[in-house]
Amino acid sequence: MNLISSISLWIIPLIILFILVIALIKKVPAYELFVEGGKEGMQLAISLLPFFLGMFVAISILQSSGALKAATSLLEPILSFLHIPKEIIPLALIRPISGTAALGMTSEIIQSYGPDSFLGRLASTMQGSTDTTFYILTVYFGAVGIKRMGDALKVGLLADIIGIIASIIIVTIVFAN
Repeated sequence: MNLISSISLWIIPLIILFILVIALIKKVPAYELFVEGGKEGMQLAISLLPFFLGMFVAISILQSSGALKAATSLLEPILSFLHIPKEIIPLALIRPISGTAALGMTSEIIQSYGPDSFLGRLASTMQGSTDTTFYILTVYFGAVGIKRMGDALKVGLLADIIGIIASIIIVTIVFAN
């Protein structure tokens, strides 16, 4: 075993030990605070449950209804003119909504076309260049009670569009044959 892997095995236990030693020195009830934090975490998880459920239902409806395929069909003439592969559009449309669904689509693209294919590289780059805007707004803003999120939505979607366009341009420049 080399030094790096040896360090990586011990880093988390050492951090925990360091925290416990500091708590002991400062006479802080570490275990009681840990349990209280766990209770707060459970309460937060329960309060987030309706937001997660709403997102999962919306994603299921989009995928099951064929709305993603319909949107891709509508965009196909523009995509072919711009030389953008139509197989990437469902990923671009679902990524702002759900990271899990987008990761599943990325995995399917990589399985179908290969990790070193243009589509595999494009899907991977797009996955890393965009964020789950609707998910963030729904879950996190909802959890803290923020009601007015119009500006955050606009900026988040603009960032997603820029990430999608940039990933298409960069992957085309770097990897296109």
